[in-house]
Amino acid sequence: MNLRIGQGIDIHRLETGLKLWLGGILIPSGKGCVAHSDGDVLLHAICDAMLGAATLGDIGHHFPDTSPEYKNIDSKILLKRTSEKIREKGFSVVNVDSTVCLDKPKIAPYINEMRSAISSILGIDIDAVSVKATTTEKMGFTGREEGIVAMASVLLENI
Repeated sequence: MNLRIGQGIDIHRLETGLKLWLGGILIPSGKGCVAHSDGDVLLHAICDAMLGAATLGDIGHHFPDTSPEYKNIDSKILLKRTSEKIREKGFSVVNVDSTVCLDKPKIAPYINEMRSAISSILGIDIDAVSVKATTTEKMGFTGREEGIVAMASVLLENI
């Protein structure tokens, strides 16, 4: 069995009046991500981890923020297209492990819904998708609620 591990990270600035999409769902919040797409940092980090594991570059290469085609695009579409790209290369996702870093809003109540959305898009069991949350104890830009960070690791297998 040929296994590959990939890791991804995404960071976005938060701004009042924007929607906060995270893990494919809309989170009630007074702030959202400044981005070319919908700014879903969690799905972007997962895409980067998948692309990295398959040695296909990064999300910016495949879905550039300079392209009008991706302006305000739903990141669930980007995750689906990324999944198709790794399948074309002969891989499938075994599991996803991810962490979101932000102090507010608290996302624990939404984690199972995020896991369900991600597993559905990737066509894997919900038990193969982990989403965790942590704060930065009010330190740095995430602690000041100026930005959000998401990290993901993905295991691929050759199909």
